[in-house]
Amino acid sequence: MIFVTVGTHEQQFNRLIKKVDELKRDSVIQEEVYMQIGYSTYIPKCCKWKRFLAYDKMNDLYTRANIIITHGGPASFMKALEIKKMPVVVPRQEKYGEHVNNHQMEFVKLVEKRFGNIIGVYDIDELKEAIDKSHSFVQDGQFMVSNNYAFNENFSKIISTLSKELKK
Repeated sequence: MIFVTVGTHEQQFNRLIKKVDELKRDSVIQEEVYMQIGYSTYIPKCCKWKRFLAYDKMNDLYTRANIIITHGGPASFMKALEIKKMPVVVPRQEKYGEHVNNHQMEFVKLVEKRFGNIIGVYDIDELKEAIDKSHSFVQDGQFMVSNNYAFNENFSKIISTLSKELKK
C-alpha cells in the first residue's frame, strides 16, 4: 500500500494529490493508495482518501504502507524515518499556491543532501521515478535506521542556519 499525506497546512496541495490519482488511474501505480488530502480542492477519483485522520489511523497507515509519500513538513517525513521507512518527499511550492514561501523546498534539499535518507521530488513529473526508487528499497529490504537523536541535533543546526539565511 502507498500512503500519501499532505499534513494540516491550510493551503491546497492539488498538484501532488492529482498526480498520484492520475498514476493510479493509468495503472502506473498497481497497489492500493490511501490519501490524506487536507485542504486540497482536487478530489481523488481512483484512490481512497480522507481530508484529515485521527492520530491512531494515521499511525496505522504509516505502519501498513510500503511506501509513504509526504509533503515537506519535517514531522511527516520524520515519522516515516522513525519507523524505518524511506519517505518520498514532495515539498510544497509557493508558485503553485501550496505555501507562503519555498522553505520546504530548501529544507528537503538540505536534508536529502546531508543525510540521504529521504527521496526528494522537486518536479512532480519525477514522482513515478521516486516511487520506483522507493520500491527498490522496500524490495531489497533496505529500511532506514532511525537516528533520531543525531537527526534532532543536526535539525536544530539546520533551522538556525536557515533562519539566519532568511533574515538576510
